[in-house]
Amino acid sequence: MVSDAPPFWWTKADWRAYGLWPFSWIYGRISGSRMDHARRASVPVPVICVGNFTVGGAGKTPTAIGLARAARQRGLKPGFLSRGYGGSLDVTTVVDPAHHRARDVGDEPLLLAREGLAVICRKRVEGARRLVAEGADLIIMDDGFQSARLVFDFSLLVIDSRRGIGNGFLIPSGPVRAPLRQQISHASALLKIGNGDRADPLIRRAARAGKQIYQANVEHLDDAGLKDVPVLAWAGIADPEKFFRTVRETGAVLTETRSFPDHHHFSEDEIAELLDHAAAHGYQLVTTAKDMVRLEPEHGRAAELMEKSKVIEVEIRFDDPGSPGKIIDAALKAARARSLRKQPK
Repeated sequence: MVSDAPPFWWTKADWRAYGLWPFSWIYGRISGSRMDHARRASVPVPVICVGNFTVGGAGKTPTAIGLARAARQRGLKPGFLSRGYGGSLDVTTVVDPAHHRARDVGDEPLLLAREGLAVICRKRVEGARRLVAEGADLIIMDDGFQSARLVFDFSLLVIDSRRGIGNGFLIPSGPVRAPLRQQISHASALLKIGNGDRADPLIRRAARAGKQIYQANVEHLDDAGLKDVPVLAWAGIADPEKFFRTVRETGAVLTETRSFPDHHHFSEDEIAELLDHAAAHGYQLVTTAKDMVRLEPEHGRAAELMEKSKVIEVEIRFDDPGSPGKIIDAALKAARARSLRKQPK
């Protein structure tokens, strides 16, 4: 995975994209073939995969959390499955937010573990089996759509309406992870997040292919007491501008920003600069929940930065509140059909 996508990926294709096209062609042949011909193992519970067409920033993690909350309302015990990108552990691990650090398990798994059972594993089939052993009766995969060797009962591809698929080119010319034909054919449905129009061509293409289209927004829960307050917003996520828009929506006065690569672990110098600059100018520091979990309070001034930064909490809100339930029902139905096909005749 590319954690710091080049800016030219998100603008109209130029000489850099075209110059790298031969490498993208090779990448596309390999990634498309893997999707079409992968041998996939199954587990005895429904599996929902939440993925996206491109590298990072579409809103997979809030979507996974929203689906898990809907599943619990139906009496299910959902479990999250993640590769643990950004973490150092290479063994199957049940994530404990009271014990593990982002350096161990990755930042997104820590956020997921706050919502319920979460397992990280480089081999997702093994991770899925661990979740079943831990009592999960529904598995929600955060990412892995293009590469997992696991049977999905429902694949939901999330797309950001403002970014779309960027310049539309495959890695390394652009942000697209695999040829769109294969991605659409293997998807159960698409989820468009936001009210922009850059995703619309792909949405229309998927609709023509018979895919269900859902609509949602990622919204802040409250204004965090920031109305009319001058702030310095800092974020190390795939699309910092999305967070900065959220800051403005709270009514805060967005005076300065600091952007870092996705999954970035902050150095002591970076932490000191944020603290000292905010103190010198009277700014309130604000950040994301994902960034906050990467701070390790025992290192340098990280505890001070945690104390002095406000987190703007967000959640996914579907235009149709019944959409999460429909997705879960479709996954349950597909899993039952899969189980019946496996029974001896």
